[in-house]
Amino acid sequence: MNLNLPNRITLARIFMIPLMLVALLVDFEWWTHELQFGNYHLPLNQLIGALLFIVAASTDGIDGYIARKRNMVTNLGKLLDPLADKLLVAAVLVALAAMGKCDSWMVIIIISREFAVTGLREVALLEGSVIAASKWGKIKTITQIVAISALLLNNFPFEWLNIPFDDIAIWLAVLITIYSGIDYFVKNKALFSLSKA
Repeated sequence: MNLNLPNRITLARIFMIPLMLVALLVDFEWWTHELQFGNYHLPLNQLIGALLFIVAASTDGIDGYIARKRNMVTNLGKLLDPLADKLLVAAVLVALAAMGKCDSWMVIIIISREFAVTGLREVALLEGSVIAASKWGKIKTITQIVAISALLLNNFPFEWLNIPFDDIAIWLAVLITIYSGIDYFVKNKALFSLSKA
């Protein structure tokens, strides 16, 4: 197992997931204290969870950049990096649904798309090809991270402007998630005819 610097950063992202879930879901009385700025309220545990999520999400670009810049790309990294991304987003979305901050059906759609595209990539690997990340796949990831951050931060700073940015962002994330999933399957439909041969 080649645990170079990029792979260690990716593993750190995975290990941060249970810390986020503890922050968001475990009811420690002292850290559910609410921070208040005028009409804006944010429980301390949500702030901690949001900061952990933002730090973890930001490491995604860092590990990939270092791996390419220093020629440290490994098969382990190719496996761990997308897995870490999916685990991070799925875990926090499930936590948000449990907290009543987003609808469960939205979480199901987003996670189902990830399973479907992962399955498509597995089929491609069995056929000897690799499906690279698409432009829409990258946009999907960015919109999901923005939406999750807005939900965790109780719509900061848009709450002061009476703009429901968090609601708009999660709806946009769901729509782009669906579109990017369809885009992967349409562009790789040849795989299905190959797998029948």
